[in-house]
Amino acid sequence: MAVSKDLTDDLRLAHLMADDADSLTMNRFKALDLRFSSKPDNTPVTEADTAVEEAIRRTLARTRPRDAVHGEEFSDTGESSRRWIIDPIDGTKNYLRGVPVWATLIALEVDGRIAASVVSAPALNRRWWASQGGGAYTGRSILNASELRVSRVEAIADASLSYSDIAEWVETDRGQGFINLMRDAWRTRAYGDFWSYMLVAEGAVDMACEPDLELYDMAALDIIVREAGGRFSNLDGVDGVGGRGALATNGLLHEAVLEYLRAPSAD
Repeated sequence: MAVSKDLTDDLRLAHLMADDADSLTMNRFKALDLRFSSKPDNTPVTEADTAVEEAIRRTLARTRPRDAVHGEEFSDTGESSRRWIIDPIDGTKNYLRGVPVWATLIALEVDGRIAASVVSAPALNRRWWASQGGGAYTGRSILNASELRVSRVEAIADASLSYSDIAEWVETDRGQGFINLMRDAWRTRAYGDFWSYMLVAEGAVDMACEPDLELYDMAALDIIVREAGGRFSNLDGVDGVGGRGALATNGLLHEAVLEYLRAPSAD
């Protein structure tokens, strides 16, 4: 597995932090006394969410004290050209209900571009990771990994689409375009959250999109899709993790999907 030399230690550190996160999350998964509360936006946060982010921040404070940190549950810390972006549990609602589709997302941004990431879903016994120029992989460890490649499907009519929540699309001005995309696609399934994008990277799904995401939802997914040969952009087609929505495809379908999702003009 080729990894850019200057990212090797960072990627290893991300794996170690993911190992710690897996232990914390699995220890409380399906616990009858799991504590949770609702945030101001009415999304849930569990004791496991906060414990994981606190653990990752402690590790970074010790091993990367000069790096900045942006996470879902706590305020930003530090100012640096290197920034770690953390979602302690992506799929908290699933976690609460005992659904195994959730993951810890850990990404490193360098000079404004995502340079490395690890996505770890211990209840699925799956992990994915990538580094800039080093490729994208899946496996339970760096030494036991398979390289990821996106599909070669070229037509919407032959393509599989994954999404998270149709209600979120219906409530936007891009809703009708999304419904049209669903109608014209070969297959649609709501695998949801991080998993939709990892399936794109694996070539099992050809396109995935959501209208409303935060930076910590997207950062770790972006580079894995890109290093697997796909494309990751916002809904206006700007590559990267800027903006609120996200579209990931095998690259061949990207422009066609953007046409479906284009917001209606004001006139």
